[in-house]
Parts: sequence; C-alpha cells; structure tokens
Amino acid sequence: MTDTERVTILIAEDDDGHAELIREHLQEAGLHNPMRRFHDGRDLLDFLLPRREELLPYLLLLDIRMPRLDGIDVLKKLKSDKRLRTIPVMMLTTTDDPREIDQCYQLGCNCYITKPIEFKCFTETLKRLGLFIQIIRLP
Repeated sequence: MTDTERVTILIAEDDDGHAELIREHLQEAGLHNPMRRFHDGRDLLDFLLPRREELLPYLLLLDIRMPRLDGIDVLKKLKSDKRLRTIPVMMLTTTDDPREIDQCYQLGCNCYITKPIEFKCFTETLKRLGLFIQIIRLP
C-alpha cells in the first residue's frame, strides 16, 4: 500500500451535489481511499481537534464558502495548530478572486483549484484531481 492509499480524504463542502460529484470522480480516477464529508468548517474542526497524532494522515479538500465557519477561517485554525498544520490542504472552491487565492497561499494551503461553473469542466477537473492525488507524495 502506498502512502497516498493510506490517507483519509476529508471533504469540507456544504453543497450536497458537489460533495457527491467529488467523491464519485475521485473514485472513478482510481482513488479508493476512505473519504469523509463535512457540511461546514465547524463540523470539520470538531472532528479534527480531538484527534490524536497517530490517527493522521489526512488530505483535506476545503471549500471556502460554507456556513458557520468558512474555509479561510478553517485554514487559519489548522495552520496555527502545531499538530494539524501538517495536513495537506487543497482549496476546491468556486471563488477565483486573486486576493482570496493569495490569502489562501499566504495562510499555508498546498494547492488552490477553482471549480468550473460548467458541469462537464467540473467533472473533468475532479478526474484530474484524482489522478494528481495518486501521484503526489504526502507528509
């Protein structure tokens, strides 16, 4: 089993349709990792904060626009926690504002992917993301 295959993929996405598409297309791309979905940033942090170090590794796909606690605030909290800051974070969001993209990189995200509005482009992006995840080396 490779390092990437042992990783649990966390999906923080408030849109049910997008969350299901992400899961389906990552699996179609050959990823059979455990996946866990969270509807907002608060639920994600409630899951992660009490976890012990040996329960990691995770890879987080993080939306920005979510209720209760948005992706920017989640990213700030993760990267300021000495135990959780090592979790790779891929922003996967419809926001293409250059200031928000810069802010995410300044806060420590590892990758920023804009979700295309057009359905076919969105599904193709997800398939490529699945292939990318298979070849990267995670901490």
